Amino acid sequence: MTDTLSPSARSALMSRIRGKDTKPELVVRSLLHRMGFRFRLHRRDLPGSPDIVLPRHSTVVFVHGCFWHRHPRCKGATTPKSNADFWQDKFAANVERDKRNRRDLREWAVSHLARGPSVVTCALIDGSAMNSTNRQIPSSR
Repeated sequence: MTDTLSPSARSALMSRIRGKDTKPELVVRSLLHRMGFRFRLHRRDLPGSPDIVLPRHSTVVFVHGCFWHRHPRCKGATTPKSNADFWQDKFAANVERDKRNRRDLREWAVSHLARGPSVVTCALIDGSAMNSTNRQIPSSR
C-alpha cells in the first residue's frame, strides 16, 4: 500500500512527533514533583539520555511508548502490516538499545515503575504506574 499523503503533508505530520516533553512524560514529572522529588531532565551525559534523573537517589526514569519500545503483552505494541521487515528490524534495534542503556546504567537505579524497567504509556493509562510509584522509588525525604 502506498502512502495516501503527499511528501510535504507526510513531512508536516511527522515533524509534529516529539521525543521530549510528551504527555506521558509530563504526567510522570508532575506526579514525581507532587511527591516531593526534584529532578533533572534528559541528561545527555548518561547512557540513553534518560527522560528524568533523580540525582539525589541515583535513579533514572525512562518514559517509553509501547509501540516503539515493544512493551510485552500490550495492545499498543502493534506492528504495521506494510513494510513489516523494516519495522521488525527497527523495533529489535530499539529493544536492544534499551537493554544496552540499562546495562550501562548499572550504578544508577533504573526505575521499575509499572510493569518493567521503564514507565510505559499503557501503565499511565490504566493507572498501574501511579499505584506502584510509592513502592518503586526511594522516599523523597
